[in-house]
Amino acid sequence: MAGFGHGTRRYPRSRGRTWSRTGPDRATLGIIGAICAIAGFFTLGIILGPVAMACGWLSMGRTWSTARPLPALIALVLGVIDTLLAILWLAGTTTPGQGLL
Repeated sequence: MAGFGHGTRRYPRSRGRTWSRTGPDRATLGIIGAICAIAGFFTLGIILGPVAMACGWLSMGRTWSTARPLPALIALVLGVIDTLLAILWLAGTTTPGQGLL
């Protein structure tokens, strides 16, 4: 009788990319972070910048020592720039029409 995890198979089937035990795929997090960083330059930079940094950092595996995928590095760097520009804009040192860039 096969039920409640007592199947006839010796090893359970893999859950696939979506339901893996390690969380979301790292490449997907890097791409999501890069999209958030680019969108943050146009709207809601103070929110999307930290989201991009977090996605980039998690996509890199929370370490600097291994080979870094390009979307993760782009997400991290653009997220930092995006956050800094949003903080400067909120502080009043720059205005949208006469800013640094």
